[in-house]
Amino acid sequence: MHDVQTMEVAARGRGPVVQNWTMTFASRLGEWRSAGGSLAQSLARAVQNAVLDGQIPVGSPMPSERALARDMDVSRGTVVAGLALLRDAGWIETRHGSGSVVRLPPQLTTRTTPWSLDHAAGDIEFDLTQAVTAAPYQTYLAAARRAVDRSATLLVDAGTATAGLPQLRGLLAERYTQQGLATTPSQILITSGAMSALTLLVDHLCDRRRPILVESPTYPGALAVLRRSGAPLVSLPVDAEGWRRVANLIRSSRANLAYLTPDFHNPTGALMPGDVRRQVGAHGDRHDVTVVVDETMRDLDLRTPPAAIPHVAGPRVITIGSTSKVIWSGLRVGWIRASSALIRELLLNPLHARLSSPPLEQLIAHDLLGDLDEIVCERRTQLRTQRDHLVNLLDGNDAWSYTVPLGGLTMWLQLHNTTGIALAAQARRRGLALTPGPQFSVDRTLTNYLRVPFTATPEVLTRAIGLLTSPPT
Repeated sequence: MHDVQTMEVAARGRGPVVQNWTMTFASRLGEWRSAGGSLAQSLARAVQNAVLDGQIPVGSPMPSERALARDMDVSRGTVVAGLALLRDAGWIETRHGSGSVVRLPPQLTTRTTPWSLDHAAGDIEFDLTQAVTAAPYQTYLAAARRAVDRSATLLVDAGTATAGLPQLRGLLAERYTQQGLATTPSQILITSGAMSALTLLVDHLCDRRRPILVESPTYPGALAVLRRSGAPLVSLPVDAEGWRRVANLIRSSRANLAYLTPDFHNPTGALMPGDVRRQVGAHGDRHDVTVVVDETMRDLDLRTPPAAIPHVAGPRVITIGSTSKVIWSGLRVGWIRASSALIRELLLNPLHARLSSPPLEQLIAHDLLGDLDEIVCERRTQLRTQRDHLVNLLDGNDAWSYTVPLGGLTMWLQLHNTTGIALAAQARRRGLALTPGPQFSVDRTLTNYLRVPFTATPEVLTRAIGLLTSPPT
């Protein structure tokens, strides 16, 4: 913040500061002349790279054309041409009488996938191994500023781990209640994400002598947490019939924990039927099995229009959620909804402090979750468009089959002529990174499957499927 304020002083024309910032600006561009192309193009690329690397803060003023030309030892015409390229691409904004300031262009700030995943390092051109969404740029910045303005009372507090900010716990309890699952703030524990919530629950509840029931396929991050528990894992196929068999598996496996993702399951996008939801809640209580329900994808309903989804509920059902998929993975806020008694026990677990969320991030989450409908509406529209675009690209190719997901972020392809590992390896040689089926499997099976996220832009998806379908060279 201090650097930007100093540069704002520079923009108002206070001699020595202007000169110092111009020299600093030029030094942060590195060896820009070696970038190739004309000097103006090289200069524009160097400024873009310096902004993306954090060397030049967004919002900082651009030095004058004359000063840049002098300190970079180029003609003023080169600087004018370079700045024109940046201005046309949206990297700088010029206001009459106020000079120019650095900005991020709309093509970076209005995306559903992080820009970095389309510009991976090394030999990888497109990274589709992560099914993550970019932050809602302007909305998030505004929420962060409001959170800072409201943080004064946080700074006079101890800042140690608690169950979470009262206002955030209250908001989440109200959301659950409005969705038909009566909840009080005392039933909410804030964590630093859904996987932190799962880690805490497994540590607290797992009996290593008894199995954990888990869907197959399932999210690899959850698999890693469950494997570290040391308990045997029993797989449950993800489809309506597989979910209906959960009671039999609970009885025959003697499981004491089950981990399920009934809402637009990752990676299949499947949605658990309502009658099965009721059965799962009842069977957990009847057979003394704690059912951990991951609702991270719950808001990513791509049906038109979206329909109400009943929660899996019961005395032995615990739900976990987070802001990571619908808002941004960088907002490290998740939660556990459980009985008040269990929440009190979890607060005494030594892991709790390490897995809690910073207070300022909780303030940001409170702001964004309080106005989530607008974010979700835009997310759904973009994701639905990208899902349908991917379906059109995949349609008619006998190399695979699939079920169009009702929600979520990914397509789950069943391959007919090769394995997921082989196709992923072939794609990687062409610059495309994808995740094959065995990484989602409890027992390293599912070899004929491949996950393809539709979080990327239509242009990237077109290129990605082109890389998958082009004949071997």
